[in-house]
Amino acid sequence: MLQTAEQPPRSPRFVQVYREDQEALRRELTQGLLQAQAHCSPKFLYDALGSRLFEAITELPEYYPTRTEASIFATHGADMARAVPQNATLLDLGAGNCNKAAALFSRFEPQRYVAIDISVQFLQGALECLQRQHPKLEMWGLGVDFSGGLQLPEPIEAAASGPRLLFYPGSSIGNFTPDAALAFLRSVRLACGTQAGSGLLIGVDLVKDSAVLEAAYDDALGVTAAFNLNLLLHLNRLLQADFRLPDWRHRAHYDTQQQRIEMHLQARHAVKVSWHDEQGQRCERHFEAGQTLHTENSCKWTVQGFAELLQRAGFQGLQHWSDEARQFAVFWASAC
Repeated sequence: MLQTAEQPPRSPRFVQVYREDQEALRRELTQGLLQAQAHCSPKFLYDALGSRLFEAITELPEYYPTRTEASIFATHGADMARAVPQNATLLDLGAGNCNKAAALFSRFEPQRYVAIDISVQFLQGALECLQRQHPKLEMWGLGVDFSGGLQLPEPIEAAASGPRLLFYPGSSIGNFTPDAALAFLRSVRLACGTQAGSGLLIGVDLVKDSAVLEAAYDDALGVTAAFNLNLLLHLNRLLQADFRLPDWRHRAHYDTQQQRIEMHLQARHAVKVSWHDEQGQRCERHFEAGQTLHTENSCKWTVQGFAELLQRAGFQGLQHWSDEARQFAVFWASAC
């Protein structure tokens, strides 16, 4: 009896653009820490532990965005499938554990999946697990920091033939200021390419009551506080700094004028922090009691305001879907 050899299981391919440049990281972080209002990019929240803590946040009762967005996909998924391109390359921005995109595979039927995230180690584990669940689907992982704009490397450009469906769920666009969001969306528009039907499917958190927003970013269980405080442990590793967790508390508040949640770490008492800059020199800063390190913004949008932003970025043919309470929206924006 003739026997055929089994085909080896498909494995995801990885392209790693982002690599920690210690000198550049220390320069960026030092500049932020020495500003009058000390600040740090939210991308530094997502080390391996931070990524797992954020997964836990999405399960909290106060954190409505994840379940509300999921309900929109469940209710309107068929309409979305008619809007997005068929047999597309699905490029998942900020893929994390890849679960959100994977839940749409059966509806959107992509010909290939590209998971994009800055947390490379976390992404590799998630994508290898997903490949075992979908052995016939071509998968790529792209380790890149797209906070300054999205630019696809040549191997991904070459692989992503045909129409492209860029997917940016979870309202992460809110981490950008409005001007930075416009610049970022223009880079996404270019990354969509020129194939007819390509475009962007994006989740957007909407303006709502401040009490709902503040509870979502300062939960009773303290998971968001742990997520924010973990940033200090990450900074200690990156900068050889000496932040002590007991010196700091998590704070989140909604700025009604700027329509954004701000997350801060607030000094419980006068604190002196020291670290090494990009040249290896020791730096230090004194924080008075109550002074803060600004760690994240999460801007909220109206439907009209975000539609106008997409149009200014060069998108067209806009559609959107929302939940009954209009807490959250998912937009489809055609690139050409």
